[in-house]
Amino acid sequence: MRLTYEGLKNSDAWKKAGIELPSYNPEELAARTKKNPTWVHFGIGNIFRIFIGGIADKLIRAGLMDRGIICVETFDYDVVDKIYAPFDNLALAVTLHGDGRTDKRVLGSLCEALKARSSNAAEWSRLKEIFTADSLQLVSFTITEKGYALRNADGKYFPHVEADMNNGPDNPAGAMAIVAAMLYERWKAGAKPLAFVSMDNVSHNGEKLRGSVVETVETWQKKNFVPAEFVEYVKDESKVSFCWTMIDKITPRPSEEVGKTLEDLGVEDMQPVITSRKTYIAPFVNAEAPEYLVIEDSFPNGRPPLEKAGVYMTDRHTVNLSERMKVTTCLNPIHTALCTYDCMLGYTLFADGMHDPELSKLAHNVGYVEGIPVVEDPKIISPTKFLDEVINVRFPNPYLGDTSARIAVDISQMVGIRFGETIKAYVSRDGTAEKLNAIPLAIAGWLRYLLAVDDEGKKFELSPDPMIPELEKQLQGIEFGKPETFSEQLKPILSNKNIFGVNLYEVGLGNKIENMFRDMLKGKGAVRATLKKFLAA
Repeated sequence: MRLTYEGLKNSDAWKKAGIELPSYNPEELAARTKKNPTWVHFGIGNIFRIFIGGIADKLIRAGLMDRGIICVETFDYDVVDKIYAPFDNLALAVTLHGDGRTDKRVLGSLCEALKARSSNAAEWSRLKEIFTADSLQLVSFTITEKGYALRNADGKYFPHVEADMNNGPDNPAGAMAIVAAMLYERWKAGAKPLAFVSMDNVSHNGEKLRGSVVETVETWQKKNFVPAEFVEYVKDESKVSFCWTMIDKITPRPSEEVGKTLEDLGVEDMQPVITSRKTYIAPFVNAEAPEYLVIEDSFPNGRPPLEKAGVYMTDRHTVNLSERMKVTTCLNPIHTALCTYDCMLGYTLFADGMHDPELSKLAHNVGYVEGIPVVEDPKIISPTKFLDEVINVRFPNPYLGDTSARIAVDISQMVGIRFGETIKAYVSRDGTAEKLNAIPLAIAGWLRYLLAVDDEGKKFELSPDPMIPELEKQLQGIEFGKPETFSEQLKPILSNKNIFGVNLYEVGLGNKIENMFRDMLKGKGAVRATLKKFLAA
């Protein structure tokens, strides 16, 4: 049983293994898609394959779409060579339910995989051919927040961006310049309309995508690489739209255990690989069952009937409310609050921490007690029902295998948006945020975590986070077991309005967080004792 077009012909073996095959012919679908493309996607990793590829698969199975997705990679070319090409672009989707059941389905909706390299004439020519097709309706993205960035922390262009700005549309290297170059080809072919749809878990993702593309083409125009009329085309959202979205589906790294299970069923070569760019990927994708995708319905060249596959199609305001509900109240703040405590209390899997009495109560209080009272209801998704599913179904799922260390990656860049919006909502409503208790505990836990010492006094490794060197310098001198070594070190952090949107001392939280942090320094068991003390308050 090989995951290839030829291998799928042994349908009885796949059926016996409990793996559902496409109800359509993937090879014929690929031929139609290549001839008349409608959908291109940049960033072809795990969440794209199981979620976005799954949406397309549902529509194709239902006879609502007769072409699949063309997959484009701008960063990690090993993904194309090791995961797409050897398996005829097929993906094996494994859904992990909380009771231990798994659903297994082969997705045939991914029809072509390309490396976006202007240095390769054949690949570059093919990409131009796709982008100038009259049939092309949308270009979607899951390239992570870093994929949209043009500048470093000092406000200067990254070196590759500087080169892209100076080289113009003929020889781009970065994702934003590649996209801008393809738009230029489409403009030259008749200024045909197109929708760009960022599906990254980034606030105002469509706005960020548009900003980077527009800045690129405006810079090219100043350097006389492109005419002003092309820039006007890109900035005209009736011609080129940049849809905002909210996306939510927990998709951990591929599990070696899942790979072994598939191989035991007879499927060949299912073990995950780590690429040279440190991408963890496999021929299969494992993920939870719940999934949410809310998209601003702005498609100037038409679109597939995405709503028939469970996608919420709505306006920009509703997308924004849905994203704020998830990111600032009902999901991400709980992830952020608990993952640091997990690391300090010895939990590896996030699901295990959800069964801890103190951490479970912290999750409940961050969401229900402090978040829900100030969340703005997007109407299309009930915040309370969404939170119920997060707390009772999604986060406690032991079969996801999601680690707290993964969730803690880049955490210092996230605490502001995770908690700052709720804090500001209380200040707006009450004039102060002093009644909050769980959110200050979460912030204090993040700061205590940065000492890289667990509740038993043992050192542990912090997750990758570009702000660690700066923060460690700020916390210098603070020692585990010696609360007296803590004095004024937190003040520059907690008073920084650029982090939380407010000075936490001015809104009644700074001193409270300091007291919590000091208590957690007292010695072994102090983190646990501090949680108990303040959760009982």
